[in-house]
Amino acid sequence: MIRNLILITSLIFVQSCSDKTDDEKWVSIFNGENLNGWTVKFSGSDLGFNYKNTFRAKDGVLSVNYDEYDEFHGEYGHIFYKEKLSHYKLRLEYRFIGNQIKGGPDWGERNNGIMFHTQSPESMKKNHGWPVSLEFQLLGGLNDGKERHTGNVCTPGTHITINGKLEKEHCIDSTSQTYHGDQWVTAELEVKGDEIIRQYINGELVMEYSKPIADASDEEQPAHPYEDGTPIRDGFIALQAESHPTEFRNIMLLKLASR
Repeated sequence: MIRNLILITSLIFVQSCSDKTDDEKWVSIFNGENLNGWTVKFSGSDLGFNYKNTFRAKDGVLSVNYDEYDEFHGEYGHIFYKEKLSHYKLRLEYRFIGNQIKGGPDWGERNNGIMFHTQSPESMKKNHGWPVSLEFQLLGGLNDGKERHTGNVCTPGTHITINGKLEKEHCIDSTSQTYHGDQWVTAELEVKGDEIIRQYINGELVMEYSKPIADASDEEQPAHPYEDGTPIRDGFIALQAESHPTEFRNIMLLKLASR
C-alpha cells in the first residue's frame, strides 16, 4: 500500500514537472506592438506591402482592419510568421468585430483562418489569392438560427486523410459549437509533421486528420510549388484577411520534438 502510494506520488510529480517544462517552452511570437517577425502578402500587391494598412498591431492585439477601404475587390491578404515549422503547437485567441467590408464575398462574413504548412510567402505570385496550405478555419455565428461550426479544415492546393480515407472536399466541418458575437475564442493547433494534426476550440478537440499531400490540379493555385501527391510535412504559419475585421491576441508557440 505504501509502495503504491509512493509510486503514484512519483508519477504525479513527474507529470507535474513535465507540464511545467512544456509551459516554460511556450513563447509569444507576436510582440503586441508592431509586426516585426511577420511578412504580409496581399493578392495584387508585392510581397511586404501592407495594403491599406490592413494588418495592425496595437495594445497586444494583431488586427485585420478595413477602415481605409471604400470597397473590397478581392484583396485577400495573409501575414506570415517568419519561421518554417514542422512539429509544434500554436495557441491564440480570436474574435470577429464590426461588419464585413462592402464588396466582401458572402462566405467571407465572420470568416478568417490559421493557415499552416504553407508555401513560403516569397514563392507566391503577385495575384496569388491563398497559399498552398492547410487551413484551420475560424468562423463566427451569423445569428440566422443555423449552426456554423468553427475549427473546420480547408485545403487550398492540398488533400488530407481522415479516418483512413483520402478526402478531396475543400472544407470539412468540425464538431465544434457555434460562437456568436464578439466573444474571444481560443484556438489551438497541434502539428506533428504529416503524422497527425489536431485542432482544438476552447480546449475541446474538434478535428483530427493526417497525411496532407499536394493537390497540383487545384486551378486556383498558380504555379503550384509541389508535384501532385507530394507529402507536406512542414511550412509556414499565416493569419488571414478575407474581408471581415478580426482581432488576434496571445499568439503562442510551443515547439515539439520530432522523431
